[in-house]
Order: sequence, then structure tokens, then C-alpha cells
Amino acid sequence: MSAAAETAGKSIPDAAAKNGVRNYALVTLAYWCDTLADGAIRTLVLFYFYKLGYSTFAVASLFLFYEVFGIVTNFCGGYLGSRFGLKTTLFMGLGTQLIALSMLALMPPSALTVAYVMVSQALSGIAKDLTKMSSKSAVKLVAGDSEGRLYKWVALLTGSKNALKGVGFFTGSLLLSVVGFQASVWTLIALVATGLLVAASMMRGGLGTVNKKAKFSHVFSRNSAVNMLAVARLFLFGARDVWFVVAVPVFLSSVLGWQFWQAGGFMAAWVIGYGVVQASAPALIRRKTAEGHKQPDGHTATWLAFVLAFFPAAIAAALHFKVSPGGVIVAGLILFGILFALNSAVHSYLILAYTDDKKVAMSVGIYYMANACGRLAGTVLSGLLYQTGLKQGVNGGLIWCLLASTGFVLAAGLLSLGLPRPTHTLLVAAVVDSGD
Repeated sequence: MSAAAETAGKSIPDAAAKNGVRNYALVTLAYWCDTLADGAIRTLVLFYFYKLGYSTFAVASLFLFYEVFGIVTNFCGGYLGSRFGLKTTLFMGLGTQLIALSMLALMPPSALTVAYVMVSQALSGIAKDLTKMSSKSAVKLVAGDSEGRLYKWVALLTGSKNALKGVGFFTGSLLLSVVGFQASVWTLIALVATGLLVAASMMRGGLGTVNKKAKFSHVFSRNSAVNMLAVARLFLFGARDVWFVVAVPVFLSSVLGWQFWQAGGFMAAWVIGYGVVQASAPALIRRKTAEGHKQPDGHTATWLAFVLAFFPAAIAAALHFKVSPGGVIVAGLILFGILFALNSAVHSYLILAYTDDKKVAMSVGIYYMANACGRLAGTVLSGLLYQTGLKQGVNGGLIWCLLASTGFVLAAGLLSLGLPRPTHTLLVAAVVDSGD
């Protein structure tokens, strides 16, 4: 082969690699814009309707369709990503978010009803999970089979996403306090539209391969490790949202007397710190991995879950014995957030390590469908348990939520006992999926 031909041969994969990294960067940027808007609209809706006098269960109900349609989207999103490409699902997600936000912006705030906001939140749930599935799946395609690089990139993406969602929490509560509900929503529309236009104008080619032969039945994974991890994920995120989504901000505002921007700011700081810990997970966990393995495995997910269960139980006990609630909630949430972030980062790595490139969109879809199921259960129970527990005193509602959180985390830990090491599971997945 001549030198010129050899050089030309090398330039093709080099160009493809550059386009892949470029496209992934654009997907991530668009995902960040959507994440920031998603976090902001959550606090906008929560505090606005609580300010109008709605009960905690009614406020939680506003997010019911958000989580329900997140489940549906994750169930179908893997199929859509495989059949039509991740680029298509990304733009579908961003466009849907613009529609959801426009519904709130074009309607006078005084005319907003619970049912109307629930529909808008349903579209936001679809949008968020389409963009998340596209971005998370793209990591596997760009990082390839290098487990060390995959673990670092997943942790960085997940951590940065959660940090920005925390910024969104604060942004939403601050905008509500400064410019009001409707102007805040228009600001978020401009943000999402910018992300969509930049990605659409600068992306080159596609993102991953399009599999026209993909079947809807393939969303049901035959990889037992993927299925077990998905159920563990359900309980893990239910454990967080059962007290963090509704109970904590309402407790801070109604019991401790915090202003909306203070409560939103604290939630934002928590999520940002949670994101920083997630991004640092490879360095933090590597020293503690058993038998000298550099990457986490099922054993790592198990012991992290059992350690995490201690914290909501301890916070509930402290509140029961009338220990200073402000200090208990702040310190307890910080410690819970650190352990929860490490748990989540390990899960996000394992789901990609447990699947192959051809199945990545499908596996990520089923995994985040379970994630959305956990958020749905946690959100509904957060409002219901808080409202019911208030009959036992001002701390009773939060105590009930914390006890539910403890049970959820223990369930996640027990399920994680059956998770194998990624290297072993990758071989199993290849054998299981070979029949397709």
C-alpha cells in the first residue's frame, strides 16, 4: 500500500472519531440546557402552587404525569434511539420541552389549573428522558470498550448534569422571587431554544448507527444483571425522592420558616454537591474496591447501599427525639447526598458496563424506566406520607418519609447482592444477546 493510500485510510477513522467527539459534546451541551430548565421548572411549579395554598399531596400530584410519562418514554426511548438514531431522539426531546414550557408561558398564571400543569409536566418528563437517554447512550459509543475511560466519562456526565440541575433548582426559586412565574418560564424557553439551535446547526452526521431492524420486543432485556440493576435503581431513587422532592422543601418552608429562595438555594447546593461527588466517584471509590479491582462491581453497589441506609434512619431517630431539626436536616442531607451520589455513579457505570454497543440504547432505556418508576413512587409517597404523618406532630411527616427511605435503600442493597462484576457480565451479555 502506498503512503498516500495509507494516509487516506487513516484519515477516515480519524475524521469519524473527531465528529463523534464533537457530536457528543453538542449532545451534552443540549442536555445541560434541558437539565437546567428542568430543575428550574420543578421549583417554580412546587413553590408557586404551595404559595397558593395547595396541600403537599396536591403539589406532589402536579409531578405525577411527569414521572408516569418518564416511565413510558424510557420504555419506548431505547427502541426509538435504536430505530431512528440518537440525534433524532435528542431533537425530539428538546422540541417537546419547548412545547411544555410554552404551555405555561402562554397561559396567565392565574388561569393555571392542576390538570393543565400536569399535562405540561407530562411533556417535560418526556423531554427530559429523551435527552437523557440520548446523552447517556452516546457515552458508550464515544468511549468504546475502555472500561476506565467509560467509568470516568459516565461519572463526569452524570455529575455535571446533577450539578446543573441543582443550579436549576436555585435559578427557578430565585426567578420566582425576582421576576415572577411567567417571565421565569420565558427565560427557560430561551435557554432550551439556544441549546436546540446550537446542536442542530453544528452537529455533523449522525450519532451512532441506526438499526432499522430493531424490534420493540427488544426493550425487554434478557440480561439478568441489567434487569436486577434496574430494580435496584428503582428502590434507590425512590429512597431519595420519598423525602427530598416534596417533604424537605415544604418542611424547610413551613416548619423552619425558610424563604422560598433559601429553601431552593439549599436544595440547589445539595444537588450541586451531589453532582460534584458523582463526578469524583472514580477517584473516591477506587481505593475501596475489593480485591484490588480498579472498577466498581456488584459488591461495591451492595456495601454502598447498606451504608446509605443508616443515614435516613438516623435522621428520623434524631427528629423523633426532638434534636435541633435545622441542624439535623442540613447535616443529614449532606451525608446522605455523599453516599447516594456514590451509589448512583456506580449504578450509571454498571448499566453501561453490563451491555454492548448494539444494545446500549435499549439497556439504558429499560434502566431509566426503572429510575422513573422509583421517582414516581417516591414523589407520590413524599406528599402522601408527609401529609399523613403531620397528625403525629410537625416532625411526624418527615419522619414517616425517612422511614420509607430507609426501607427502600435496604431493598436496593439486597437486590445488589446478586450483581456480578462487569467483566464477567459482558461475556454473559454477549452470549445471551447472540441469538438476536
